[in-house]
Amino acid sequence: MKRSLAAAAALTMLALPAATAANPSGEDRTNAAQECRAERGSTDATREAFRANHGTNKNGRNAFGKCVSKKSRAEERQREGAKSNAAKECKAEREQLGQGPFAAEYGTNPNGKNAFGKCVSEKAKAKKDEADARDAEKSEKRRNAAKECAEEREAMGRDAFADEHGTNKNKRNAFGKCVSKKARAA
Repeated sequence: MKRSLAAAAALTMLALPAATAANPSGEDRTNAAQECRAERGSTDATREAFRANHGTNKNGRNAFGKCVSKKSRAEERQREGAKSNAAKECKAEREQLGQGPFAAEYGTNPNGKNAFGKCVSEKAKAKKDEADARDAEKSEKRRNAAKECAEEREAMGRDAFADEHGTNKNKRNAFGKCVSKKARAA
């Protein structure tokens, strides 16, 4: 009994840091949902590619939730990484410029004591915006690839398309494989 309690306590202690490490904010989830809507698109081809990329359950209805969950964790990592890198850059810039010029450059209150926070905020926002632009570009590439693959499948016929792009036993992964290949090549 004591061993099982000790083992359970040890597992709980190991699981807590992992659970608290990934804690996306409401803004992260909102941004992730926007990215997922953009990636999903509005055409049948882009929706099919979206389901192929994010997976579905038996009834095919959880791809959006999986996408939001995955992207919200990525948004949180991007936000935290941008903040960490920005703090390092601001510290180096403060050491290079000196306290007075740094406070004059970034400080907004009368004594300039908020300069470091303002610098970090400015640089972190710029880094996060860059990451969001890269995400939007990847999403656009996937949508365009989905449209190209849908046109190719229509022109070739489903069976020929499946034979050319499918890699599993029943060749049902052909559309997803085509989209992935074209998106990476773009």
